[in-house]
Amino acid sequence: MENVHDYAAYAKAQQLIEWRRYKEALQEAEQLMSQEPEDPDVFALISRIHLLMNEYDKALHWSNQALSREPHQELAWFVRVCVYYDTNKHRACKEALQEALRIDPYEPHYYYLQANLFNKMNMPKKAKTALSHALELRPESSLYLAVLSFTEAVLKNFEDSARLEKLALKYNTESSQVFMYLGWAAGERGEYKLKETYMRNAVRLDPDDKQYQDEFLEALQHNEVLFKIFLWPLKFLRKMKPWQVLLTWVVAMILFRPLLILFIVLYVLSHWVTKAIVHVKVFGWGRRGV
Repeated sequence: MENVHDYAAYAKAQQLIEWRRYKEALQEAEQLMSQEPEDPDVFALISRIHLLMNEYDKALHWSNQALSREPHQELAWFVRVCVYYDTNKHRACKEALQEALRIDPYEPHYYYLQANLFNKMNMPKKAKTALSHALELRPESSLYLAVLSFTEAVLKNFEDSARLEKLALKYNTESSQVFMYLGWAAGERGEYKLKETYMRNAVRLDPDDKQYQDEFLEALQHNEVLFKIFLWPLKFLRKMKPWQVLLTWVVAMILFRPLLILFIVLYVLSHWVTKAIVHVKVFGWGRRGV
């Protein structure tokens, strides 16, 4: 936008976004669009606001409008990638990420999203590589450090996971996302009390988020004495390599099949019993979780 009036209006919309006053920001952006009906930057701005409001269809529509006029519009590509990621369209997200990284290879959030996709596909080594790129660009990001802590825990690099956990907390202690990933990392390390603490903090910071609520309830369940008994063998399994776990399972099936079957039955039973106990403790009798 070339004139001062348009720039001021654009800056005002950006400021409203920072204040999370999205409806007002959208009004400003729409006013800009009436003045600049073919400006891809305005379309991209509108798409970003809809993304922040979780209006994914509208966000993608306006992103497409921006890209049809300017194929290399960086914000529009950012919105497209985030829409596909948030709506679990993983294949489309991976394809969009490739193009977005070609256009803007210095956007660390793209590598963070790549890492999450790799972790979902059980490819932690590739996730670790992607996170290393993200941290090269933003070394003090508590979120990226927290995800790397979780990834290292999945890879059974528990000392590195704990070290990264401390770094993440050093840079930021007021992010629900950071606490969730650190909770997952603690759970992978078998530190269930610490996991409960982190998930409690995630819920404290964002009490209306269902994922944080569910993760907190699961953490409470893992700390019930009955369930801890059945989680105890997992501490040893976590330290084993995959082939050792498989070998142990095969030997147990051959030599201790009745006991193994009994253990599995009791484990499932303890899971549902402790789940009910936690539900009653948190919500009381006859109440449903939010």
